[in-house]
Amino acid sequence: MNLEAAISQENSAPVRDDSIGPYTYDEFIDAARNFHGSPAPGLILGGYMMEEARRHLPEGAIFDAISETSWCLPDAVQMLTVCSTGNGWLRVKNLGVYALSLYDKYTGEGVRIRVDPEKLKDWPETESWFFKRRPKHEQDSVKLHAEIREAGASFCSVEAVQIKPEAMIKRSKGGITTCPICGDAYPGSFGAICRSCQGESPYISRDAGLKASTAPLPQGLKVVPVDEAEGKTAVHDMTRIVPGESKGPEFRKDHDFTAHDICRLQMIGKNHIYVDEGDIPEGEWVHENEAARTFGRIMAGGGICTDGEPKEGKVTLLAEHDGVLVSDLEMMNRFNLVPDVMVAARKSGTLVKEGARIAGTRAIPLYLSRENFSRAVSALNGDPLFKVLPLKRKKVGILITGDEVFNGLIDDKFESVITAKVQALGCEVIRSVIKPDNREEIRDAALSLMEDGCDLLITTAGMSVDPDDVTRHGLVDAGVSDLLYGAPVLPGTMLLLAKAGNARVIGVPACALFFKTTSLDLVLPKVIAGQEITRSDLASFADGGYCMECKVCTFPKCPFGK
Repeated sequence: MNLEAAISQENSAPVRDDSIGPYTYDEFIDAARNFHGSPAPGLILGGYMMEEARRHLPEGAIFDAISETSWCLPDAVQMLTVCSTGNGWLRVKNLGVYALSLYDKYTGEGVRIRVDPEKLKDWPETESWFFKRRPKHEQDSVKLHAEIREAGASFCSVEAVQIKPEAMIKRSKGGITTCPICGDAYPGSFGAICRSCQGESPYISRDAGLKASTAPLPQGLKVVPVDEAEGKTAVHDMTRIVPGESKGPEFRKDHDFTAHDICRLQMIGKNHIYVDEGDIPEGEWVHENEAARTFGRIMAGGGICTDGEPKEGKVTLLAEHDGVLVSDLEMMNRFNLVPDVMVAARKSGTLVKEGARIAGTRAIPLYLSRENFSRAVSALNGDPLFKVLPLKRKKVGILITGDEVFNGLIDDKFESVITAKVQALGCEVIRSVIKPDNREEIRDAALSLMEDGCDLLITTAGMSVDPDDVTRHGLVDAGVSDLLYGAPVLPGTMLLLAKAGNARVIGVPACALFFKTTSLDLVLPKVIAGQEITRSDLASFADGGYCMECKVCTFPKCPFGK
């Protein structure tokens, strides 16, 4: 059935007021058709949601809006308010949830309204439409619109919210500059080149430059036989490989070849060499050494340095001190999508020692086109790609729980295990206490350790599903916040992470007594280095988080956690 024809059919008059803002229902249908192209069910529902949210704001409040979906709902906001994506007062944060928030633009206090799946159960046609259980052509459009008109915002739930300060920062274009590649004007804050030339263009013609490169050589670079090398200058490092023994440059860039070098060139398999006699077009090409030197300088953040000048066209990045390697994986991926460049690194989150090699970067061809060089530099725009967070000297309190240990039925082994691990990372254990499986005593012990100045509290045992396992309940009673319980790691699934003021809390499952390496070993260096660990970070441990339980543990030189 034609949707617009279905909407125009006579329906029984609803009991409640079915107007939407300043519009009658029929007027809103006409306005939706003009603004949106059709009176879509999601737009009509969005109109009711918008007005219900506004009803919960103080009268006269000056508000901004956030839509958590890009479908239909933003248009309802724009139809009924002065908030729009154009003026920046409406922001679309596409979380895929049919919800919107209106909030005081100065304080961030507001309300959030969402479609509540539980409340849809009494409206079968709307529920079927919302969950896409039937194809559009099988939906009963008349019944669907009748249900939405009758229900209004009763499908929804409303809650008070406080918007994060960073989400309230007004957008700014910043200065406008000209892209050196395509000549378009764009906000300079987007990078050294425009986003289209970074590869985000929807146009085939503009994406052509990102196709696989055949690494063309610049005009003016000459090829000469090795028997004519005398008096010529090497334009790049030339590698000598002795299988199983060595690999390194036999000749370095700018080496002036003599007659004695011709035999050496032939011995490393060179029949021809490149020669630059000054005919390469200036500014169009970037030598591999210059490119690698630039990339390394930009990539190196705090705790990172480069290992001198490029060698064989590559720059190596080193750790300046012990700590935890942190990499911007999105930036790394963006850089490696640029043709003819590369960076490879150790896994982000790895515990590294001073002087350890952590990454290498280079241009892949001998000469990199200026266009791809600019793209690569732009991909690195922002914070450095790598940094090493130093390990902080934490004051550690150990809280051991369990009736069997407290009552002396078994000897405690946990203190020595935990102490060895934290001392190996430069931390100090200031006190260790043993408490029974008693919620109140665990609470009081945790508070006491924090009052003693512990900035890292490690609790052991009591993390499982038994009714006597009340450690995490005692920690909650002690006021811990941001609690994360459970990680996709074996062994060590019952891991707990939390905060207590400025202190960090780690709950260690009992399996750490048996297994040499568990989830504790994956998170402990990060916590000591002050790195925030989110639920998403824990979820990422699943890939590589299955220990092989080798008879001889070689962690961290093994795949566990990688």
